[in-house]
Amino acid sequence: MTEQGKIPIQNIYYLLCYAWNRLEERDIVDVAGINSTNLTDLFARVLIGGVNHLLKRGFDRGYVENVEDTKCLRGKLLFNSTVKRNLLIKAQVTCNFDELTYNVLHNQILKATIGSLICIDNLDSDLKIQLIGFYRKLNEIKEIRLTPECFSRVQLNRNNAFYDFLLKICELIYDNLLVSEDPGKSKFRDFLQDESKMAQLFEDFVRNFFKLEAVDYHVGREDILWYAKALDDPSAALLPKMITDISIEGDDSKVVVDTKYYREAFQKNYDQEKIHSQHIFQIFAYLKNLERRGGINRYCTGVLLYPTVDKDIHFCTMLDPKHKLVVHTLNLDQNWKLIHNDLIQLLETSHEECRNTIKRSPS
Repeated sequence: MTEQGKIPIQNIYYLLCYAWNRLEERDIVDVAGINSTNLTDLFARVLIGGVNHLLKRGFDRGYVENVEDTKCLRGKLLFNSTVKRNLLIKAQVTCNFDELTYNVLHNQILKATIGSLICIDNLDSDLKIQLIGFYRKLNEIKEIRLTPECFSRVQLNRNNAFYDFLLKICELIYDNLLVSEDPGKSKFRDFLQDESKMAQLFEDFVRNFFKLEAVDYHVGREDILWYAKALDDPSAALLPKMITDISIEGDDSKVVVDTKYYREAFQKNYDQEKIHSQHIFQIFAYLKNLERRGGINRYCTGVLLYPTVDKDIHFCTMLDPKHKLVVHTLNLDQNWKLIHNDLIQLLETSHEECRNTIKRSPS
């Protein structure tokens, strides 16, 4: 991948929706007309759209445990605490009770994230004004200091599942927010420049895209056993696990996709571009060990899929008489419909290549 910054932020939004398996929330925010190249503007729009949606359907409420000194018996009487603190002479008792309130953790995280976004230097001024308005409307919700544990403690159910997408956006903002030396100001770290994070995002996006769009195929990750026999237990433990990024299995064909996210998709040798040799060795190991399972596994097609923003490459080659390799680049700097169509076309042509290999091979 060259120049990740060229990926339109609209496409980043779609990548996240697919990677997080939250397509039902995709249309809540209209990203088609966003002119900004600022990721914080995108996330601000997502939260604004999400809060608007919550205001229409109602914010989630939950029961929160309270312990309070009161003159009216409420919930469970805490007798020992009441006696030890001599509350009876004041005509008070200590009670433990559950209260239905908007002040639940997922609303607190949402409010805290909105507060953090407001402090970002280069946030669009109109978006900042909208966020300030929403922040004031959440006056019933307690202000908290965000920590990684906050996100892990949230428990959602079917009735409030919409929060899942918003909380993922909140966590992404939290993970990439840098506190500025100036009080009340923050900066956002561009996670597009983090190769490892983008590699995981690209892999999750492609896998879930095929899960959702390729309804006639079984799509998922797959453990592959080595057809090798270690001579002792320590040697066996040293063999690395083989887990495919994406295996796509139909009735009569199977394709193994390995996603690669690199600043330079291809290596250069004497000014001529070449595929990274270790990428070919890796996917060939997958195909050869799958072959021993029999059936359609004997003729799997392997796909090396690279994102790009400048040039398109698609070519095929036979690795051996039973296995074809497809190398394909997916241009992320184009209209989303074209990205969608490109992946569907890749799926169809790769399976067709696999079927052709089966036809040509002796039974």
